[in-house]
Amino acid sequence: MLDQLLQGDFAARPIDYRIVTLSLLISFLCGHLIAWLYTWTHTGLSYSRSFVKALVIMPVIVSLVLMVLSNSLVTAFGLMAVLAIVRFRNVLRDTLDTSFLLAVIVLGMAAGTQRFTTAIVGCVVVSAIFLYLWGTAFGTRQNFDYIVNLNWKRPLDELDVLSKLLARHSLLTTCAAQNGSRSGGTDMSYRVMLRDPARAEELIHELRELPGVERVHSIPAENESEL
Repeated sequence: MLDQLLQGDFAARPIDYRIVTLSLLISFLCGHLIAWLYTWTHTGLSYSRSFVKALVIMPVIVSLVLMVLSNSLVTAFGLMAVLAIVRFRNVLRDTLDTSFLLAVIVLGMAAGTQRFTTAIVGCVVVSAIFLYLWGTAFGTRQNFDYIVNLNWKRPLDELDVLSKLLARHSLLTTCAAQNGSRSGGTDMSYRVMLRDPARAEELIHELRELPGVERVHSIPAENESEL
């Protein structure tokens, strides 16, 4: 009885239990690697622990589903009917999250159809691409350290004094915005790449001491939303 149970399912084309175990194991390992990679490289406000867990279990489920469907066309149609009744809806806030989810689904499909080499090589290549995109900050539009906002009370033709102060502390400075203020003066916004990021407080202190400069505040550039 036990031998019959382990030798395969009672279907048109039985699957050996060792193949089933190997498929599920490869699916789990691939999903776990992608989930770990997602946890390590994720940035933004949409992080979810349940989503990370889904990345681990999803390829295993997909692999199991494909092994079940490979033996019976009738079962495949039955599963489609069940999935039509049970609706799975989840809004992903980050587009990259969709890529992670699609990756684990495809890896589960590869393992479930016993394409083990494809699953392993695909997992390595996809992981390398995710690491490249994260490590190189691909798609980032700027590399400034700080955003400095201030109100300039003096005439605009005297901005050279402010520019020289910023240049003394910065490798690169860009004026991103310049607007008249209702309270008087001109509101200025600068993107600054510092020569020494550790001396940011020194720059802010000198700006506040500069005659004609008011309401100085700064934020790290990485805190600015970039969609």
